[in-house]
Amino acid sequence: MWLKFGVNEEGILICIEDINRGKTLLKCPYCDGGLTAKKGKVKEHHFAHNDQTCRPIANREFPTLPLYDNFNVQLSGKDLAQLKLLWKEYGVKNYPISSYLVTPGLIKGGMLRKNLYITPREYEFSDLGKIPVGVLEFRQFNDVQEPLLLKKLLKLELAFKHAEYKNAPDLGYRLTDLKLYRAQLQRILSSRLYFLEIETNIGIIYKIGVTTRPVIKRVAEVKIDLLAYCSSAAIKVLGTWEHRGNVELYFKHRYQGFNYPIGSLTEYYKFNTEDAKIVLSDLQQMQQKILSLDEINILEENTSLIQVAV
Repeated sequence: MWLKFGVNEEGILICIEDINRGKTLLKCPYCDGGLTAKKGKVKEHHFAHNDQTCRPIANREFPTLPLYDNFNVQLSGKDLAQLKLLWKEYGVKNYPISSYLVTPGLIKGGMLRKNLYITPREYEFSDLGKIPVGVLEFRQFNDVQEPLLLKKLLKLELAFKHAEYKNAPDLGYRLTDLKLYRAQLQRILSSRLYFLEIETNIGIIYKIGVTTRPVIKRVAEVKIDLLAYCSSAAIKVLGTWEHRGNVELYFKHRYQGFNYPIGSLTEYYKFNTEDAKIVLSDLQQMQQKILSLDEINILEENTSLIQVAV
């Protein structure tokens, strides 16, 4: 887990993706310490403290969105390896999985479930269990992730209210946790997912991405980026999906085998004609996002931390 937001002079939360690398004028939302934006090519982009890292960050206590940028579902390395092996040997063929192959961690994590129509009752992959191996379709992924997003929001709200009622010493931290989580939700809800087909001199490639602006503006930027590596780039928008910023990173996880970096540009994919149709159908089968009242409020709010007493 990494700190992805800093606070500017107006008390507004600023995401790491919206600023340049290096020292910033932003402050840690927990301790008010100065921050440096770390935006290298190996680790995830994140903020680091200029001085000693504060306790909430050092202890990894700050909240992140479930199933957003990590799809291992908190499995151990051993359980994750076993899950991938089970998919390769059984799941992909839709074969039942014998109980002696199942580890306690996979059961506890909800990765597998008993098939009640087979005697003896053997195991099969759950929808949640299909996420670490990247085989769950986007429509079903949303069905799994969305309740978890709202459940965690409720948990953070209750934790803050309890700390407020008790006038607990960590009240400021609890409020900051809630604000950070809502800021992350606001970011994905305000984002439009897009899928592009691009005809270039090196062949047809595809791009997934998100934007909060009109897609046509993003397309113009994509073309400029590509022309640094290609002599031509004709771009066609295959689809856009409102409020679906949650899907971008799962797309990259699900289709990582088709990733086709072009120089420093990493969000490009190479599909054959048939695979491209399957991917587009996978995206098109997503249901339209209907915002809940809580989500509407999150989209409309100003994510300010001016009133937070840390």
